[in-house]
Amino acid sequence: MKRRAFGLGAMATLSLSACASASPRFLTYNGPEVTALVVNKGARKLYLLHNEQVLREYDVELGFAPNGTKTKRGDGRTPEGSYLIDRRNPRSRYHLSVGISYPNSQDIAEAKAAGVDPGGDIFIHGQPNLRSELKRAKKTPDWTAGCIAVKNEEIEEIYSMVNRGTLITLRP
Repeated sequence: MKRRAFGLGAMATLSLSACASASPRFLTYNGPEVTALVVNKGARKLYLLHNEQVLREYDVELGFAPNGTKTKRGDGRTPEGSYLIDRRNPRSRYHLSVGISYPNSQDIAEAKAAGVDPGGDIFIHGQPNLRSELKRAKKTPDWTAGCIAVKNEEIEEIYSMVNRGTLITLRP
């Protein structure tokens, strides 16, 4: 009986250590400040800028209906316009995530005039943590509900470089 208890305890310890090593790395960044982000939806690119200098460039995946700007919850579109990075989520269901301040007051007013909910919870994030969602994402380009997705290693870099309050511009 004691032997079995030790075996189960050892297995639990090994399982926990495996989970710990799978958690996101929090990199430190000592380069120039990221002063703005630009998303070019048509080119499927995200750029991190220091003033006019491009620091990093990433390929992105968008909402499942990427053409046009987001106008209502559930439309599958990624917003267009200027927003701020307003939050950071180390416990995201998509590896890591950085929040975008959509909807702004103009988005809310336009949705109200149209009698719809503008939606929200738009993020730049990594790949899904759940295996079933990851399989679907790997099969489908532009698989998000309106967010901007990058590879896990890339969101770790973005997460380390981008601060709350940074301007993000999303272009068609």
